[in-house]
Amino acid sequence: MHSYGFNGRQESCLVLHPSYKSFAHPPPTRKGLRDSAMSAPHLPSAAFFAMACFLACAAAAYQRPPPRETLSVPLADDADGLTPQQVHISLVGSDGMRITWITDDDSPSTVEYSTSSTFQQRGSKVATGSSSSYSYILYRSGQIHDVVIGPLSPSTVYYYRCGSNPTRKFSFKTPPSSLPFRFAVAGDLGQTGWTNSTLQHVAAQDYDVLLLPGDLSYADCRQSLWDSFGRLVEPLASSRPWMVTQGNHEIEKIPVIHPQPFVAYNSRWRMPYDADPAAPSASNLYYSFEVAGGAVHVIMLGSYADFGPSSSQHTWLAFDLARLDRNRTPWVVALIHAPWYNSNAAHQGEGEEMRQAMEAQLYGARVDVVFAGHVHAYERFTRVYDNRSDPCGPVHIIIGDGGNREGLASEYLDKPKISVFREASFGHGRLEVANATHALWTWNRNDDDEAVVADQIWLTSLASNSACHQPKST
Repeated sequence: MHSYGFNGRQESCLVLHPSYKSFAHPPPTRKGLRDSAMSAPHLPSAAFFAMACFLACAAAAYQRPPPRETLSVPLADDADGLTPQQVHISLVGSDGMRITWITDDDSPSTVEYSTSSTFQQRGSKVATGSSSSYSYILYRSGQIHDVVIGPLSPSTVYYYRCGSNPTRKFSFKTPPSSLPFRFAVAGDLGQTGWTNSTLQHVAAQDYDVLLLPGDLSYADCRQSLWDSFGRLVEPLASSRPWMVTQGNHEIEKIPVIHPQPFVAYNSRWRMPYDADPAAPSASNLYYSFEVAGGAVHVIMLGSYADFGPSSSQHTWLAFDLARLDRNRTPWVVALIHAPWYNSNAAHQGEGEEMRQAMEAQLYGARVDVVFAGHVHAYERFTRVYDNRSDPCGPVHIIIGDGGNREGLASEYLDKPKISVFREASFGHGRLEVANATHALWTWNRNDDDEAVVADQIWLTSLASNSACHQPKST
């Protein structure tokens, strides 16, 4: 049985514009690619060399900033016990949306929603859900409301209001039902001045879904910080779906005093682990979902749930991957928290046990990209399998640099050949899936209070690489 924590140590304790913005560069044709696994757009060699030198010199000359203060976001002065707060949304199936919010007092778990901002049209609907609360030592949460609305139309703006207090009105835009599709990716967010900077940069460019590979609030047993975090991210998380998985800071397990892990996380951030009756997960800690009409399959794995060969997660993953039809689903993306590949001095080897248990499954299914957090820096690896470069393996990317209170992990080991780019700076990423064969990955350095593109690469889907169509040998 896998234990929580590492090395024998117990872990304890904006408004978005809905219009589509075009890609920075047109997707390259297959003929123009320099490498079938990963490549930049076709540019004259001198221009490409100049661009590479510019990015390298900018990274070398960059002066990393000092830490910033931890934020505490209070409830609004005019709020009462029925005011919906900490509102966030997440995908449920192909046409549903889960609306989650908290009230201090008991309130109806209802959501009124419409495509009309005045709720006057006949299309206005009301959905009813449920509410719950939890206790953590001396803390008791407010009422956590959970309502699923739908069916919804793709690429459509919906307006909604929660519970019995109509004074707060929210809106979101549903993701498109086909490619192109845009993900924002940010890990290890926390709630500091740097977190706020990251959120501002994320909101500055439109996206369809945000992916978060663990470590959300950094509450670390201080439950009021979960409330503060919910208020901090609400402007973004109430207007676009946030799909998250857990990190070590979500465990919050205290022997004897509070032995149950993930109580706050599971109560506040319910994901669609049981949305697919044909392949339900046994836990909120791991699940999968599809977007763009099935063109992209996203797997959210649990680094702190049991992952051994006889575990429920291992069995579920095998079943989930076996159902994939890569003709229908050309892109497969996975998220973990503790990275399987890492050349930073921080958290060395902490994902190795999970890598040995599950890497062969992802490799056999030709997963395209694996995102991880945990290490408070950015690093991109080439396509890799079993510690070697492999053109049919996934690209591994560490994106644990969202703005946490612990600061940056600035010490690196000697750079291995499989590491392509690394930098200890706060930032976030964007994965723009252009079509069935090409996606643009961009890492934006955020911690200089300006959006700076520091790393960018075109990826080619493994489903389009004929050399990877051979029998899946591991």
